[in-house]
Amino acid sequence: MKKKIVTAMLAAAMTLSLAACGGGSDQSTEGNGADTETEASGDSLEEMSFEEMAEEAKGSTVTFYGWGGDEALNEWLDNVFAPTMKEKYDITMERVPMDIEQVLSQLSGEIEGGEEDGSIDMIWINGENFQSAKENNMLYGPFTDKLPNFNDYVDAESEDVTLDFAYPIEGYEAPYGKAQVVLIADTAVTPDLPTSAEALEEFVKKYPGKVTYPALPDFTGSAFVRNIIYEICGYEQFLDMEADKETVREAVEPAMEYLRGLNPYLWNEGKTFPDSSTTLDNMFADGEVVLNMTYDAYTTGIKIADGTYTETTQSFQFDKGTIGNTNFMAIAANSGNKAGAMVAINEMLSPEMQASRYEELKVIPVLDNEKLSEDQKAAFDSVDLGPGTIPQDEMLSKRLPEMPAELVPIIEEIWTEEVVGQ
Repeated sequence: MKKKIVTAMLAAAMTLSLAACGGGSDQSTEGNGADTETEASGDSLEEMSFEEMAEEAKGSTVTFYGWGGDEALNEWLDNVFAPTMKEKYDITMERVPMDIEQVLSQLSGEIEGGEEDGSIDMIWINGENFQSAKENNMLYGPFTDKLPNFNDYVDAESEDVTLDFAYPIEGYEAPYGKAQVVLIADTAVTPDLPTSAEALEEFVKKYPGKVTYPALPDFTGSAFVRNIIYEICGYEQFLDMEADKETVREAVEPAMEYLRGLNPYLWNEGKTFPDSSTTLDNMFADGEVVLNMTYDAYTTGIKIADGTYTETTQSFQFDKGTIGNTNFMAIAANSGNKAGAMVAINEMLSPEMQASRYEELKVIPVLDNEKLSEDQKAAFDSVDLGPGTIPQDEMLSKRLPEMPAELVPIIEEIWTEEVVGQ
């Protein structure tokens, strides 16, 4: 998922005003867009079966707020998921494209203002944004135990489901899709694919001015830097590290030194970096640089098919592995249609929807393969991931855990201070 960091100012504002606003509080709410008043408050939902929630939500509208920069995803949500929700449950899905810090700012303002029938129902979220929202009582929950598809098809004990950037989820968000960092190069241009930090150093020297990465805090650029930290410093020490800047600075210094050493050979000599992963992707497609990187593990096959990339383009990983995470769906604490949001999230976790996302968008599914029927497994197995991609089993075997969310902005600050232009 694309995201930006919630600023300290926003977090402070939320802390001041939301301390008394718990998720799932006893609020009389109204289904967004419904003609009849609902009773889907936190307390009444506790007593409802899923079938009763679905009945309660009939005729209502569920708003789904999240990053809107992926046009293929937007089309799928509008033309596959939304019609399914309308046909099966008579629920209208309203997709609201918005960057996550704007979503949380709007949510914070509504809760501060005492808005009990909020405009935000579902939220696409993860990482430090989830931690900040949960700790400031901006989310409803726990709710995942009320979802039949979560109980039937998700491995609720997996760390991909219990932890979000090492932060306990505790039922306050449900998995939406998995992501994993991959690197991308055109083997006709650069047949020597660098699969370690040492090899990457030789690679940038061989192709001076033709390699770069997105400026932090871009989501992909930040993940790339953390991956370099794992390569140089190992990852175990960071999983329970105190979020103290000097402690983190000392731990990551060997990696910062390595990154400074790359600068003279990078695009623009490391004085500046592309402002986003989208910019870097365009530079790669235009041949301005010879290395790309993405969290969308199977995007290479899609872009070869549509002609954006050449047929000799290939995704690859470091031998020691690459960082993977899960992105999630949450429910606003003051959502006016919590019942409808839970029905929508449950449907998103159905084998049919997950298989459709896998086939159409090449998003790694979040369901436990062992819990699927043979027919359901066959639907996933039949998906063609396209050329230039890493087989899923191979990729997931090199999946590294994310750092604790609170370390991410600290590392981004250190990189800005000690790498850019150095």
